[in-house]
Amino acid sequence: MTTVAPAVSSAVLKLRPAPGHDRPLDLRDFCDLLVEEGQMTQDELEKLVDDRRGVNQSKQHVLVYLAEQNLPDRKRPGHMLDLDTLTQKLAHYSGQPYLRIDPLNIDAAKVTEVMSVAFSQRHKILAVEVTDRDVTIASAEPFVSSWESSIAHVMRRPIKRVVANPLELARLTTELYRLSTSIQYATGKDMGHRSTLTNLEQMLELGKGKDPEANDQHVVNIVDWLLQYAFEQRASDIHIEPRRDIGNVRFRIDGVLYTVYQIPVQVLTAVTSRLKALSRMNVAEKRRPQDGRLKTKTPEGNEVELRLSTMPSAFGEKMVMRIFDPDVLLKSFGDLGFSTDDLARWQGMIGRKHGIVLITGPTGSGKTTTLYSTLKTLATREVNVCTIEDPIEMVESSFNQMQVQENIELTFASGVKALLRQDPDIIMIGEIRNLETAEIAIQAALTGHLVFSSLHTNDAPTAITRLLELGVPGYLIKATLIGVVAQRLVRILCPKCKRETEVDASIWQNLTAPWQTTLPKKVYEPAGCLECRETGYKGRQGIYEIMQMSDGLRTLVDSKADLAKLRQLAYREGMCSLRLSGAQKVASGQTSVLEVLRVAPQSH
Repeated sequence: MTTVAPAVSSAVLKLRPAPGHDRPLDLRDFCDLLVEEGQMTQDELEKLVDDRRGVNQSKQHVLVYLAEQNLPDRKRPGHMLDLDTLTQKLAHYSGQPYLRIDPLNIDAAKVTEVMSVAFSQRHKILAVEVTDRDVTIASAEPFVSSWESSIAHVMRRPIKRVVANPLELARLTTELYRLSTSIQYATGKDMGHRSTLTNLEQMLELGKGKDPEANDQHVVNIVDWLLQYAFEQRASDIHIEPRRDIGNVRFRIDGVLYTVYQIPVQVLTAVTSRLKALSRMNVAEKRRPQDGRLKTKTPEGNEVELRLSTMPSAFGEKMVMRIFDPDVLLKSFGDLGFSTDDLARWQGMIGRKHGIVLITGPTGSGKTTTLYSTLKTLATREVNVCTIEDPIEMVESSFNQMQVQENIELTFASGVKALLRQDPDIIMIGEIRNLETAEIAIQAALTGHLVFSSLHTNDAPTAITRLLELGVPGYLIKATLIGVVAQRLVRILCPKCKRETEVDASIWQNLTAPWQTTLPKKVYEPAGCLECRETGYKGRQGIYEIMQMSDGLRTLVDSKADLAKLRQLAYREGMCSLRLSGAQKVASGQTSVLEVLRVAPQSH
């Protein structure tokens, strides 16, 4: 079978060098292609070339220079010829694949071994993937190839070339090699396994070097990179997990854990020690769990709080850092995921002057965000908002916050007793864990305070039976409980790649049962793109089950309360189950059926 090569324009041929020769990208040659495409006129080309001569920009990459001119994309009205678009065009002209580099998919330890940092920066290239079959090298100069023979000789395997954004390439080259160098120096050339009793399977090796210090500059660099990288990737949690020889660093992004780096375990110990010191933990204590917090800034200058927790594991101390973005308190209830009906019911509950409002859900379901956003809304100059938490999640200047300290017998119950003498209007109790805390919360509500707290139950009606199980008398629940909100977080479909699909009637019925709802005309499913790391989702929002206490529900609250009857009456009075709330987001194109089924419990 004979294939005919596609016609190549003279402008494209001008870009490509003769065999065995390099040809750095030239502004005029590249703009000739844009003129040929109809993206600019010949006069505009001449002006760009003259302007570049007039200033000292010869060292600036051609694509970066063009992107800074804010040229309109005449093939896509309303869009600009930004750097990513221009890079994709260069990839198309060169016949090499375009790669938008995702740092989470790069094995930094492997790629930095391919070439030295000096070689990488001199040729403006970066290895992005190393396999047994080949090495993938990213470059923003597709017509420069003199370096290929050196890499092929050293690696003894074929080279695959891709074209990448020149600014991203330069930034990642600096970051990856700086991190790799810091880890190498922190480890030490002849470093063996660390010697510590906290590793239950430690192998003793004699004559090896010392562990790196927590304040060593290379360890400082690693910690700085770790935090900044987590902020850039929108991580909600950072996991530092020691193993026998190599420790894992993992980020939770949109509810999913990704391994981002593997670090020698002795370096990981030094990283953990530095973070403990920064968060004012006892660095010497490694046998007991500890909690701490620290405040830092993102590369953009925004303040961020981190809550740190350590625990002893078989191979040493494991640390988890929960990242709290203060900007979340500035989000509207709509941004958090409340529908119009949800918001009306919620505002009806929090607008009361006294009583108890409960929020339920498992760890990581967004309870803290909902509580803090609500308190931030209510914390006007006319009211005194006091909280007792274990621990304080985010420090907020408009609240008076107190932290539980069991070692000095400052519990939730004793803390609320103290708060009641502080003339509060609104009290937030981090969690009702036992009868004593429940009773003091009810006492606060009975004496004219609005009380917010959380419980760990699967849905809203179960909160009532949970209080009864703790030993709270039914008549006190009737007198004080305003309502209960159960919530979960669902991932939101990536707007750039979500695709329309059909939904099976039986699956939809399973999702919305026991209600009879109309099958939506349009639903979407995840597809996956570079923007969302091929997951199909980007960001999360809440789904809510809001149960307002009514006279009818109060009649069912007694020591023999029937959970099924409570739930059915709540449904009849307008409560939407978590799955039905999720189905509304499916019908509006915000999330997928499978995501709601994954997150929300079965409706009864």
